[in-house]
Amino acid sequence: MKPAHIAIIMDGNGRWAHARGLPRTAGHRAGVEALRRTVRAAGEMGIGWLTVYAFSSENWSRPKSEISDLMGLLKLFIRRDLAELHQNGVRVRIVGSREGLEPDIAALLTEAESLTAGNTNMNLVVAFNYGARDEILRAARALTEEVKAGRLDPKDVTEDDFEANLDTAGIPDPDLIVRTSGEQRLSNFLLWQAAYAEFVFLPCNWPDFGRDELATAIAAFEERDRRFGSVAPQEAVS
Repeated sequence: MKPAHIAIIMDGNGRWAHARGLPRTAGHRAGVEALRRTVRAAGEMGIGWLTVYAFSSENWSRPKSEISDLMGLLKLFIRRDLAELHQNGVRVRIVGSREGLEPDIAALLTEAESLTAGNTNMNLVVAFNYGARDEILRAARALTEEVKAGRLDPKDVTEDDFEANLDTAGIPDPDLIVRTSGEQRLSNFLLWQAAYAEFVFLPCNWPDFGRDELATAIAAFEERDRRFGSVAPQEAVS
């Protein structure tokens, strides 16, 4: 069965550039092209939800020149691609903290969400300035405020209450998480939501990713036996 929601850790831009004797910025630019290919391929394959890890809350520690280039690419992607995404019925949603963002960046993110809010063909979730630990901490603080105000009894807090305070409220958990570059870790991505996700780690760097690599990841997913904590039917009767 095809995954309804695929999340991708787009890793390896720098390594791709280094292998070609190019600056890291060239890798990021090639990575944007890979993102375009992948969004189009996912839509054509009938994937309803695609989440991409675009910029983590830890990425601010990178050199200022690299951050500036990444912000420029984000602006360019939204300005160049938003109209096409909207025309193709793609709804854009941003998850991550908006606190401290430059006003022009924050405005572009809001514009992308507002313009596409009514679209239903596909959902593109962009994790920007996102860190799962920060997301979980912010959700816990929000629930704490509810308790302090007397609107919620701690013993009555449910998983649904907690999830309602996450950035991903209303978004289904990913069925499949893909990471490129050969690295095999989550890097603070969707820690709560990944509880029962399947993982596929591919050796290619992100700029080389496209339809074929997406199809490979989906094929690997379709071979998995997803039990969600239960046992296989034959094991249950043995």
